[in-house]
Amino acid sequence: MVTTRARLALMGATTHAVPGVAFDVDLDSFEELSSVREWCDLQGLTHVSLEPLPTGDVRHRLRHGLGGDAIADLPADRRPGARLWMYTNFNCNLACDYCCVSSSPKAPRRTLPAETVERLAAEAASLEVAHIYLTGGEPFLRADIARLVTASAAAADTVVLTNGMLFGGARLAWLDACPRDSVTLQISIDSAEPALHDLHRGAGSHATALAGIGIAQKLGFRVRVAATLSPADHGEEPGLHRLCDDLGLGDDDRVLRRIAHQGSAVEGVRVSRASIIPEICITDAGVWWHPVGANDPALRVSDGIPSLGDVIESVTTEFRRHRAESDLIAASFPCG
Repeated sequence: MVTTRARLALMGATTHAVPGVAFDVDLDSFEELSSVREWCDLQGLTHVSLEPLPTGDVRHRLRHGLGGDAIADLPADRRPGARLWMYTNFNCNLACDYCCVSSSPKAPRRTLPAETVERLAAEAASLEVAHIYLTGGEPFLRADIARLVTASAAAADTVVLTNGMLFGGARLAWLDACPRDSVTLQISIDSAEPALHDLHRGAGSHATALAGIGIAQKLGFRVRVAATLSPADHGEEPGLHRLCDDLGLGDDDRVLRRIAHQGSAVEGVRVSRASIIPEICITDAGVWWHPVGANDPALRVSDGIPSLGDVIESVTTEFRRHRAESDLIAASFPCG
């Protein structure tokens, strides 16, 4: 059963709901999904999707009435094709114990050719892709990282996921050569104090990452902090928000994400094509349903890298089918 607080929030949101039109309600994270769905069923509402928020709450997307369009019901920036992920490489200077693709200094490089990144970015621009994400591995292990960022930022708002630890020596020049417009550096910080962060990522990594944030900000880059937490780490969230306040970061530049049971992780959220909203991901080995499963055969969409338009059409069609066939709620699994 939903709590009284949740019931009041749901009733307030539905008061002005228009039949057939989706709307959002933010609830505490401890509200049981099954109870929220049961309440929706009793009220003649459809539960469309859910998305964890940086605040720790969960945003539930509902629609007044049953049926509807699985794609149109989603927020515009969550629809298949709105986000394009590219794994620039799989090797990394760290070996995080929950890495969803098992990156490490010993992992094969598996680089995505610069020409492929440029081709996909150009296609993304013509298809009105809203956001491009460059991830790894550690993208700043690539000497041509500025070329990749420049091509991506010319096509769409671009986020580069990095541990922020390599902004020195020659790599500082690589960073400085990257454009600032339409570019965000998403730097991983798992806790306000070093203990938890260093436990997962290695001794001294917390201090080096914070120094990297300072370097990036001094160079004029927009910075976003991303924390990867297990349910047991819920108590870290207030401290992380205070740290982000101290760094001058707004709500849009804070990402709190859960550990996925993928790659090196021995626990975490189990994901499947039916259970998560797709975010198209490209690697050297092909196309994947979501970046969190870019080494999981069950999430592989294709072995090759066809035209981006064909990929978006294929993934959109499959997503509609999953929604029609399954009573699972497709959850957003935010990585950026």
